[in-house]
Amino acid sequence: MSTDAVLRELLVRQLDHWLPGAMHRSRRATLALAYAGDPGTAEAALRVVAEFADRFRGRRLTVLVLAGGGPDLPARLGAVEATLPADVAVHVVPGDPARLPVTLKAAGAAGAPLLALVDGAVPEAALRAVAAGGRPAELLLTAATPGSLRPALEGAGFPLVSEVELVPADGSATRTVAFGTGLDKSLEAFKDTLWAVDEFAGVRYRDPADPAGALLDIALHPDPAPLRRELLAELTRSGPRTVTELRRHTVTATAYRGADTVVALTGLLHSGAVARDPAEGRLGGDVVISAGSDRPTA
Repeated sequence: MSTDAVLRELLVRQLDHWLPGAMHRSRRATLALAYAGDPGTAEAALRVVAEFADRFRGRRLTVLVLAGGGPDLPARLGAVEATLPADVAVHVVPGDPARLPVTLKAAGAAGAPLLALVDGAVPEAALRAVAAGGRPAELLLTAATPGSLRPALEGAGFPLVSEVELVPADGSATRTVAFGTGLDKSLEAFKDTLWAVDEFAGVRYRDPADPAGALLDIALHPDPAPLRRELLAELTRSGPRTVTELRRHTVTATAYRGADTVVALTGLLHSGAVARDPAEGRLGGDVVISAGSDRPTA
């Protein structure tokens, strides 16, 4: 499985989470798919929309597909579009992600749930248009260029960001995928999605924030070693933290899920790298974890 296949699965799973919530929250919503190259995930996205046909009664979903895929693109999408209910409007727009601002405005996307996929480019105006237009707005961003996408998403106005680098085992080009949102539940859902994709994909993850650049196998129970290092570094930087605070750090600053925090902390406690207060009992959210000279003394 290539990075394209992993990205397609990530989009499909994120749509599975987003669509029911968007239709429950509002009578209208917008899904914007913008591609700098081939719109390889657009058909898969429309198939997911078709699966939720019974949810659209009395509600309207607008699907925007921006791509330079050539004159055959409408025909490629036509077979899937024919299976959609009348409450779903699909608009194929020639161009690339730079046209997102004007396209979203023309579609009347402002003030309602908006999920956008921007694949292959990082136009700042487009990212800002998504962040400012949706209520709420969520963005799945991918790029083949090296480096973190977090600054671009945070600068556009997304308060919660997560990202990973997709590293193929065959040595082919890596890609970075990032997700921006303002909703804690959506960020947690994206994290669950990351670790639920096909573990035999031939692709591993690398957290751009990990100084060691460790490669992580995709698994329901990922290797906790890099997270142990990051939590220990956070405790060293910032001093004692509650389990709740460290869980929040895991979700917002690493590639891991909140549920992975206790596993990593348990390993650190067993190794003696950190201490806890109180010393006994369940490792609940109010337990204080400390490292180094910050450890409590008897």
